[in-house]
Amino acid sequence: MQLELRHLRVICAIADAGSLSKAAIAVGVSQPALTAQLQRVEGAFGGQLFLRGRLGIAPTPFGTFVLTRARSILLAVDELLGGTDADGRSDVARIGGYVTPMLSGLLSRLFAVPGVPITVHTEYSPRLLLDLLTSRRLDAATLVDYPGNELPAVPSVDMRLVATEPVFVIMSSRHPLAAEHEVRLADLADDDWVISPPDGVGWPECVYSACQEAGFTPRVPHSMTEQTMIRQLVAGGHAVSPCQATVQDGPGIVVRPLVGNPLWLRHLVAWRRDGPFARRADELTAFAAEAHREAIAERPHYAAWLARQDGMPPA
Repeated sequence: MQLELRHLRVICAIADAGSLSKAAIAVGVSQPALTAQLQRVEGAFGGQLFLRGRLGIAPTPFGTFVLTRARSILLAVDELLGGTDADGRSDVARIGGYVTPMLSGLLSRLFAVPGVPITVHTEYSPRLLLDLLTSRRLDAATLVDYPGNELPAVPSVDMRLVATEPVFVIMSSRHPLAAEHEVRLADLADDDWVISPPDGVGWPECVYSACQEAGFTPRVPHSMTEQTMIRQLVAGGHAVSPCQATVQDGPGIVVRPLVGNPLWLRHLVAWRRDGPFARRADELTAFAAEAHREAIAERPHYAAWLARQDGMPPA
C-alpha cells in the first residue's frame, strides 16, 4: 500500500474523534470501512497506531510519533495550498510580515478590533511576503525595502509607504565607540561584522555598498537571522551589526546611529486589492503608522537621533 495524504488525514481524524465510530461519521465512511483502512495504514507504517479499549481508542507511543509528523506534514501542505477554497476566500484575515516593532503594534491594534479572526505568518524575505500576497496566501503584510532597491509594483497588490528610517548599528557596550552619540561607518572597518543573509530586495548588498563608499570591505565571519544569537555575539564584543533603528538596546549592547545616515530602509504596508483589507486600507495604514511612532517613542536612541534631525525622516 502506498501512503497518501488522505491516509494521514484519516489517522488524524481518528485521533481527534477518540473513537472509530465518531471518526467514521466525520470522514463520511462506514465504521467497518474505516477500520479496514486503519489496518492497511498500520500495515504500511509497520506498527500499531492506536489502542482499542472500552472508552474508545488512544494513540500508542508509536502512534503519537506518527501523528506528530503527520500533523506537521498536513499543516505544511495546507499552507502551500493557501488555506482557501476554490474561490480564494477564507474565513480569517491572513496577516504576514517582516518582523519589526511596527508589525507587533499593528497586530495588537487589529486584534483589538472585533470582526474577522486573524492569523499571522512571518517571513525573513520581504520579496517572499509579496509573492505570498500575489498568490493569495496572505491578505495583507508589512514589508521593508531599501531606497534604490524598491519592491516591484504588482497589479493585484496595493502598497503604501509608512515611514523611511535610517539603519543604525549595534555594538558591545564595551566597544571603544560605545560612548559616542553617532559612529562613523569608516571607524568600524577593523571590526568583525555579523550580517543577516540576503532577503531578496537588496539586503545586505546595500550594506556592502555603503561600506565600500566609506573606504573598506567589511569582514563578515558571521551570517545569521536569529536576533538572540546576533545580540549574544555583539554583547560579547565579537562583532558589530547593522540594525533597524527601532531595535531595542539591552544588557551589554548599545544602538548607535551612523554619521551621515549612509543606510536607509522603508517600512510599507501592503494588501491584496480583492482581499478583506481593500476597504480598510486607510485604517490599516493608520494602525501601522501609529505602531511605528509608538516604537520610536519607546527607543531613546531613536528619539534622540530624531531630535538632532529637527524632525521626522522623510516618509
